Amino acid sequence: MTAKASSIVVLTGAGISKESGLDTFRDKGGVWSKFSIEEVATPEAFERDPHKVNEFYNARRSQLVQGDIAPNPAHEALVRLEAEWPGEVLVVTQNVDDLHDRAGQKNLIHMHGELLKVRCTGCESVRRWTDPVTTATPCPSCGQPGGLRPSVVWFGEMPFAMNRITAALATCGRFISVGTSGAVYPAAGFVRDAQLAGAHTTELNLELSEGSSYFDERRHGPAAEIVPAYVDELLRRM
Repeated sequence: MTAKASSIVVLTGAGISKESGLDTFRDKGGVWSKFSIEEVATPEAFERDPHKVNEFYNARRSQLVQGDIAPNPAHEALVRLEAEWPGEVLVVTQNVDDLHDRAGQKNLIHMHGELLKVRCTGCESVRRWTDPVTTATPCPSCGQPGGLRPSVVWFGEMPFAMNRITAALATCGRFISVGTSGAVYPAAGFVRDAQLAGAHTTELNLELSEGSSYFDERRHGPAAEIVPAYVDELLRRM
């Protein structure tokens, strides 16, 4: 097995977290059907009304911390893939929850940030955070109030670790997309980046995504069922 053939990049989206009980953003009845992106998910929104933005993310954080939320078999299968596959397995998630972390994923990039972290707009320090944030909450590092924001990527901001992701896509032998809509860039373009590098591409999704036609292989069904089955198949082929 060549190094190129043994390298896998996995992209995960809201579909894998939905089966753990977390609200999705783009599905019918999802978060963006109830809230305006421009009011709660842009730098301008935070500058204009930090209280409203904080309340929105406080509710999301509370669901993750206090709710009956746990990794599902799809998360666990990807941990197994990382542990047993002979080459590198990199999981890139668009989700801001910590379910991959809780499941035990090690080689993991949160390209859209992490809900359980805050960043100070003043000193730029980043801290793990599970409590509500208000405009009076002081930064633990510099002490200034009012500057703490969720350490997530808002619309109009650059996703994290793009250089590392691009390098991994350029050398991978297999690209797997799990539970993504294929509607959000730059992640929606990863399948074509991987194909340009000669990778075999697979979509594992509840239904056809917007980018399904770009994949070499498509399997549809609940992530908690099809991801473990696909991982089992890959490991049997070794």
